Amino acid sequence: MNFMYQLDPVKKAFFEENGYVVIEDIISAAELAAYRAIYDQFLDGTIDAGKNRTDLGVGLGKNKNVENITQIMWPSDFLPSLREMTYHQAALDIARQLEGSDMEMDFDMLINKAPHTATITPWHQDAAYWIDMPDKRAVSCWLALDAATLDNGCMWYIPGSHRLPLRAHRSAGGKGSALECEGSESEGVGIPLAPGSCVLHHGATLHYSRGNTSDSQRRAFIVNFRPGNMIAMEREKGFDHGRSGNAGERKVRNDNA
Repeated sequence: MNFMYQLDPVKKAFFEENGYVVIEDIISAAELAAYRAIYDQFLDGTIDAGKNRTDLGVGLGKNKNVENITQIMWPSDFLPSLREMTYHQAALDIARQLEGSDMEMDFDMLINKAPHTATITPWHQDAAYWIDMPDKRAVSCWLALDAATLDNGCMWYIPGSHRLPLRAHRSAGGKGSALECEGSESEGVGIPLAPGSCVLHHGATLHYSRGNTSDSQRRAFIVNFRPGNMIAMEREKGFDHGRSGNAGERKVRNDNA
């Protein structure tokens, strides 16, 4: 298979060991400007995402006049040309080199932390949100459209956690759609990113981010991949990651139970 982005074998080995890997400059400076403009059309409502726009930080933050954490599911449904742009295509190439040529896009989403919203994304594993599937391969690509820093909410990971059973998850903040599990920065590694760079992580890798206490936006664009036959299984079971306008759907699982 020919790839537009050729993954360094050292990075593949790092991903296998740690459950995440950084890819610098996955898009160019010119493309970055285009993605920012599109993203801002979603944020200001020029592109109306309807029920697919929710506040992921309900119960976690105290903001009244702005979303604590803005989540917009399936932006590529509202703007299909996104799927043919560099980010989606390059991220798919990398996911296939990491986890196999049968990987396909499962869903995409925007998650923004506005300046001074100061709302954490709790420690969690993405797989806790999903139905149980026999093939656990899954990769999420997290693209930074702004400098992602410790102060505005860059990603943190617990290395090697994808090779262990899922931790027990619960609803975060007592309400809302976010989940949380036990985890701490003392176990993890913070991953600041330059604009246009990304980090990919396995579906079972523990991660979290601090709240945005800075003056800057923290615009993140996420695309998730899994084997095509597992996507078909999800859809047959009615699980579409908020595509039907139910962005709060989730399934709390604990593989130790």
